[in-house]
Amino acid sequence: MEPSATTEQAAKQNGKAEAAEATPDAGPVKPRLAAMRTLAKTDAAAAQSETWDWFQEAGKRISSDREAAIAELETLFGAGTPSEGIDGQTEGILVGFTTKPIPDRILAAITGAWMPWAGKRFDSAAGKGDNLLAKSAKWPAKLLWPFYGAKDAGERLVAFDFTTRVEEGAVDPGHDVLVIDYAPVDDNPRVIIKSIRDELVEVVPGTHLGKMLWRTGPYEDAKYHLLAFFALKTPVG
Repeated sequence: MEPSATTEQAAKQNGKAEAAEATPDAGPVKPRLAAMRTLAKTDAAAAQSETWDWFQEAGKRISSDREAAIAELETLFGAGTPSEGIDGQTEGILVGFTTKPIPDRILAAITGAWMPWAGKRFDSAAGKGDNLLAKSAKWPAKLLWPFYGAKDAGERLVAFDFTTRVEEGAVDPGHDVLVIDYAPVDDNPRVIIKSIRDELVEVVPGTHLGKMLWRTGPYEDAKYHLLAFFALKTPVG
């Protein structure tokens, strides 16, 4: 007798969970992550806060201990599961750039002084969302994209809509991620925005690590390059 669809789906989910727990051994990352996940079972807010601080600390070390810091973030990303079900408004931070040492330092200095991006909003049921920007981004954005208009959303601007889906990571074969794709949205600017593909995984409950990728070549036969890591979080109990 053939197994039911429900049984097959449950087996698939269990397999993903087991794969996520099999974090590559990267020095102290594996036991520290296991401790965060154990803490999350009894104090989700504390686990989120400590993991968030961990992301930021690793990002700061990219300028001084580049290879080790990026490897640490790669290990954390590889241990995550697709951020399925993420919904509503999130708080976001840029963790760190990963292109070349000198450009990364310049970009880090600029974004350290002024970072207009504040997070993302998700509509999980519709498979779409948009980005939250500081009000101070209105005129710089207008200079860069004169024919594109961000929308007012109270304390923030919203811009650069995206679609979402779960599939294999573009630079992480065999690892499923939540893809945040700007190219299918007709209104998005072709300059920069449509060439970006974000990927997102949940590391501990409510705490997500993302990769910003740059696409080169045609959409259907593209190559992707890692530009930066970012992080998002949602309220937890």
